[in-house]
Amino acid sequence: MSAAGVTVGAARDRIADAGYRRLVRPVLFSSFGGDPERVHEHTLQAIARLSRSRTALRAVAALGGGARHPVTVAGIRFPGLVGLAAGMDKNGVGVAAWSALGFGHAELGTVTAEPQPGNDRPRLFRLPASQGLINRMGFNNDGAAALARRLAAAGVRRGSGAVGIPVGVSIGKTKVTPLAEATTDYLTSLRLLEPHADYVAVNVSSPNTPGLRALQDTAALAELVSALVLESRQLTPAAPVPIFVKIAPDLLPPALDQVLEVCENAGVQGLIATNTTLGRDGLAAADQDTAGEPGGLSGAPLRVRAREVVNYLTTHSALPVIGVGGIMSGADGQAMLDAGASLLQVYTGYIYRGPALPAELNRLLPRIRQGSP
Repeated sequence: MSAAGVTVGAARDRIADAGYRRLVRPVLFSSFGGDPERVHEHTLQAIARLSRSRTALRAVAALGGGARHPVTVAGIRFPGLVGLAAGMDKNGVGVAAWSALGFGHAELGTVTAEPQPGNDRPRLFRLPASQGLINRMGFNNDGAAALARRLAAAGVRRGSGAVGIPVGVSIGKTKVTPLAEATTDYLTSLRLLEPHADYVAVNVSSPNTPGLRALQDTAALAELVSALVLESRQLTPAAPVPIFVKIAPDLLPPALDQVLEVCENAGVQGLIATNTTLGRDGLAAADQDTAGEPGGLSGAPLRVRAREVVNYLTTHSALPVIGVGGIMSGADGQAMLDAGASLLQVYTGYIYRGPALPAELNRLLPRIRQGSP
């Protein structure tokens, strides 16, 4: 893109950013009595309606404008650096809209083998002074079979490009499934979704399903990911679906070393770092009353720790890493790339910044790692 094009794009993004911050976000944040989950549901319904109109999608995409910089990770060509993190569109209702909204991939889910309601409400809390969120959703979703049917109806199959971007699917453990049966539970989801996913993310790091993080322990993780990689190779021997593993920001270096060893030995093709944190560092004084809510913290307070984990992983392994956590601006995205991330994902930043954030991140250049595909 020319210097003039960059300048025009940046000016347009500033206008969009100001409009969202000053007009749209105050209305959204005050709607439904300020209930963040109801606002999320209402917004997702609007995105689902958008996804059903090709004319509207073209118009939205034209407004976004701007160049994207493609990057190839795990053999998948991503048309842009920034993707939608899991949790925003668990059931894939807006799958056709995310490309028009500026994203270079969308990770749906986390879904489980069986549908489940998740934890009791309220379970989502804003920390506006800190630009953060606390959630204890508990994998509320319609189940893997329902997502597979929805993706099939939308024409989404692995490699098809039906919605213009790669589609990843995050899978987790059904709450009522005992830990001893977790591998079978994950395999059920993999078999249902493998035909539709460009990659499958294995979520073993949410803090909101009792015992789930125990699956990051060496023996449990080795059993789980080895079974998933083997199954992916048996399902499609010529082109197995890439398996990624999503890890917690609360792991210390010895545990990170064990995760890396297990993933490399099993044939995992990438990592996603990080999930939400149980820590409460970096919160503003105005958010301290909300800080005591149980659940995982995301957003700006996580930015430093997420980068530290990404940097550790990429300096101790050749596995590509999707960096997620605390990306609230282009500068944050650049810092995550500098830490070694091959791709970016956003969730909380999108809630606080709106469409201007992916537009800003799309202007960043990919970081080429030695030996990367």
